[in-house]
Amino acid sequence: MSLYDNRLQEAAELGAALAPASARGDSERIQNGLGLEQIPVEEVCVQPGSRVAFHTDPHGPGADRFRFLRLRLRELSNARKVKRLLVTSPLPQDGKSTVALNLATALAERGNRTVLLLEGDLHHPSLSRQLGLKTRPGLAECLEDGLNPISALRRLEPLSWYFLPAGEAHGNSTELLQSETLSGVMQALSPRFDWILIDSPPVTLLTDALSLKSQADASLLVARAGRTPREAVEQSIGLLGRDHVCGIILNGVEGLDRLYSKYSGYYGYYSRDAARNAELTKGSDGSAARQANGADHPASDPRRV
Repeated sequence: MSLYDNRLQEAAELGAALAPASARGDSERIQNGLGLEQIPVEEVCVQPGSRVAFHTDPHGPGADRFRFLRLRLRELSNARKVKRLLVTSPLPQDGKSTVALNLATALAERGNRTVLLLEGDLHHPSLSRQLGLKTRPGLAECLEDGLNPISALRRLEPLSWYFLPAGEAHGNSTELLQSETLSGVMQALSPRFDWILIDSPPVTLLTDALSLKSQADASLLVARAGRTPREAVEQSIGLLGRDHVCGIILNGVEGLDRLYSKYSGYYGYYSRDAARNAELTKGSDGSAARQANGADHPASDPRRV
């Protein structure tokens, strides 16, 4: 076993030793039971204003873009064994937390995949607020008090993924994320999930994103169209490492909804036309069916070469 592995083991043991008795009891009950099936379920009321478009508008253009992102991440996972993704941005208000919420919902595939969204921004956590959740113990307490991370998890429905909130840090948040205990927390969580998304602070303002990056397999960088300076994007890539950045998501692009509307409108017309032709094939003598086939599919007529 390497020195690094020894440190991970020591961090995990330290976390268990420091955990309050009640928390240790809950954690042991969960670990000795059915694992994630024992995690408490918390219902969330996902309003359109929460911007979880993948859930509130599953047939819209926003949801379709996250399906495409999910497809590309599957390919990346198969090629590079990527499982833990850091979701960050160069600056505040670039939309990284909204992207993390939608991506978690897309990757969960209605519960067919186990997905954890970890609220790693201990300075300004926004995920709990967007979801309307009350503040409760989370990552900060795991790092500061040794709380077992499994006991702090909640399964959010109807989104079908797991959530570890930021919690409330009493000490220096940056130093907490630089502690060896963070490795122990990730080691305890990682085997239980297909995907772990880490919502982190912006890269260029704090070193927190770089501390969280050390626990991730790759990074997704979110930039806002027309707002995020190119220099900030380049600086972020330099800080994270070009090899670690697996993709850049351009958020807030205008005009795509209009193009999507035309595209979906075309297929809506195509579907109505196909349905009308299908009705023609229901004629009792079959003549209508032959007429429809001859008109719409010339190549199907053997007399036409």
